[in-house]
Amino acid sequence: MRSLAELFALRSPPVIGLDLSASSVKMVELAPAGRGELCLQSYAIEPLPRDAVVDAGIANLDATTEAIRRCYKRMGSRLKHVAMAVPGAAVITRKIVCPAGLSDDEMEATVESEAIQYIPFALEEVNLDFQVLGPVSDNAELVEVLVAASRREKIEDRIAAAEGAGLIGLLMDVESHALQTAFELVRPRLPAQARDQNVAVVDIGSSMTQVTVIRGPEVVYAREQAFGGNQVNIEIQRLYGLSLEEAETAKKGGGLPGGYQAEVVEPFMQNAAIEIQRALQFFLSSSEYNRIEHIVLCGGCATIQGLESVVASRTRIATLVANPFAKMQVAAKINLKRLMADAPALITACGLAMRSFD
Repeated sequence: MRSLAELFALRSPPVIGLDLSASSVKMVELAPAGRGELCLQSYAIEPLPRDAVVDAGIANLDATTEAIRRCYKRMGSRLKHVAMAVPGAAVITRKIVCPAGLSDDEMEATVESEAIQYIPFALEEVNLDFQVLGPVSDNAELVEVLVAASRREKIEDRIAAAEGAGLIGLLMDVESHALQTAFELVRPRLPAQARDQNVAVVDIGSSMTQVTVIRGPEVVYAREQAFGGNQVNIEIQRLYGLSLEEAETAKKGGGLPGGYQAEVVEPFMQNAAIEIQRALQFFLSSSEYNRIEHIVLCGGCATIQGLESVVASRTRIATLVANPFAKMQVAAKINLKRLMADAPALITACGLAMRSFD
């Protein structure tokens, strides 16, 4: 098993972006299309059994491995290498300052000695990586370094699930960083590309909502909160006397009573907008910034009809739904209508697939 630092350092062949969430496996394959453009070659989404992935960890390795295998088969790719990510909640990140001009070995030793101070685990229990960000603005003799650490089992479980499905885990990233990478494909849709502005990228998943605030090339804030699309299923179960599995099937198949929109969907959208507003208020109250200029919605719930306008109305912030493939060439075999519905949920997998071109 390679260390996280070794995984980051490798010059990779083309990779599939493999995103493991609490509810599904998502895979994206990109290819160069000339003149700096990209082409979406293939993608697939495969549901995960309930509780297979819980609290950023793989609770059922066999079920997760089988879902990855089915997803890969459905996608029909010939690539074997995958780039994966761990959730931000499973990663400790810190910025530290080090002397400029250190060799790689000296920098590694310095980072390890600094990391001991803020990592609440023994170093042998974690995977540790770092990236030199650049010189300190007011002192050229110092450099700013981003340090990331994650419990070793969080990394190893993901690699084991991919390798059990016949794939090769080559790169490991942090979900918020992968999302930031794919956000650069969405940025051109924002006025003046949101230069020197705060953009809140809100990923509403099945059980968690991740709020990532991006300013220029940096993630300045990332936070997860317990709110997601599973609440729709719970309400369906409560109101219509169905099991959670039946609720999910009925939701996707359209077999619900006529009052479903008013009784379930509209309250969910209002609650989502309130949760987003609270998260942004927390960011503003705990940072040096006093304004969010744009909200970008992504995740499986982002395409709920009307959510975009409800969030914009509640927060009074310009809001749009992410589609990282909007300006990308798309292989002929891909159903464009289906892609439009799936695109917001694929943003992290897309960012991971873009590691092919680092």
